[in-house]
Amino acid sequence: MQLLHRGDVGPAVAEIKNTLASLGLLPANGRPGSAIFDEAVEQAVRGFQQQRGLITDGVVGPATYRALTDARWRLGDRSLAFLVSKPVSGDDVFALQERLLELGYDAGRPDGIFSAETEQALRSFQRDYGLTPDGICGPGTLRALKQLAPKVRGGRPVFLREQEKVRRAGPRLRGKRIVIDPGHGGSDRGVTVGDVSEADLTWDLARRLEGRMVATGMEALITRGPNACPPDADRAAFANEAGADMFLSLHLDANPSPLADGVASFHFGTGNGTTSTVGEALAGFLQREIVARTGMRDCRSHPKTWDVLRLTRMPAVRMELGYLTNEADRSRLLDPSFRDVVAEGLLVAVKRLYLLGKDDQPTGTFTFDDLLRHELARAEGA
Repeated sequence: MQLLHRGDVGPAVAEIKNTLASLGLLPANGRPGSAIFDEAVEQAVRGFQQQRGLITDGVVGPATYRALTDARWRLGDRSLAFLVSKPVSGDDVFALQERLLELGYDAGRPDGIFSAETEQALRSFQRDYGLTPDGICGPGTLRALKQLAPKVRGGRPVFLREQEKVRRAGPRLRGKRIVIDPGHGGSDRGVTVGDVSEADLTWDLARRLEGRMVATGMEALITRGPNACPPDADRAAFANEAGADMFLSLHLDANPSPLADGVASFHFGTGNGTTSTVGEALAGFLQREIVARTGMRDCRSHPKTWDVLRLTRMPAVRMELGYLTNEADRSRLLDPSFRDVVAEGLLVAVKRLYLLGKDDQPTGTFTFDDLLRHELARAEGA
């Protein structure tokens, strides 16, 4: 879709303004139906993006437009069912997933997408309640959902299951399947400064990380080749179909100011408090390891609803490993030995997640050789 930003006019802008007004983000007396994208609209878009875990740029692109469309729906506005070709999404689906989870049914990650997992949980609820188990949330099912008291209050059952899965997986890396996602690729070069491109550097980092992971006995899969750039939804689908234990997306950043520098990490999380606890923990480990080993500025970890985080069915983190628009960050990223340090830090952070605090060492001190010795000792003790 065409990007919409300040200064634009037309029916699409009027639609956006009406949605923002209905969400209480534009004043009621602000003539929401008018078709001018002015400063007030830009600020309202920024507020909405911040609530939804999107990039806060005040521009309505595909992700923001999808989120605005989803925000229009309330549970009960329409019947909900699983559609293979075009899954239904919206805030009403999110509310249904939350309600099923509260009642003790595993609807999967509450992400606002009516998936096969959500359908199965709904069918189970209908069967237990004596309704026709058709997997459709219509008026009768909705009444039943509202009548029952929840079994679970507080916490996030689906994310507790994530944590338990990590605990049961054990501390060894051997056998664990990790999907590495080098950003951009093909004709999409990402951030480019001179003849240096984000796509080339993330591909190189992915290969260095892949080699180290394979050496520990892990199964490392890469979402793209050097000349391809699949959409984010396809990258997430690749990880889901592979049954990955973890998804790690590698990117570099840019900023109009050449002074912007540092490393940041992002995990799945929404503006309403839903967050992947394991994804958040992994983002923290990755962030601290890279900062400790490189001395780069700590731009911290943040919850986001980007497709590679929202659509993946396993803990997922996106790393922004420096600014190519910053001379110091760029010169370091161009050094192969520095990229080796980053790759080692990423691997050690993954190991820390599975150690669960046992047999650990201070951040930044666990080496690749230490890790291999730890893996060998575990294998001999098995």
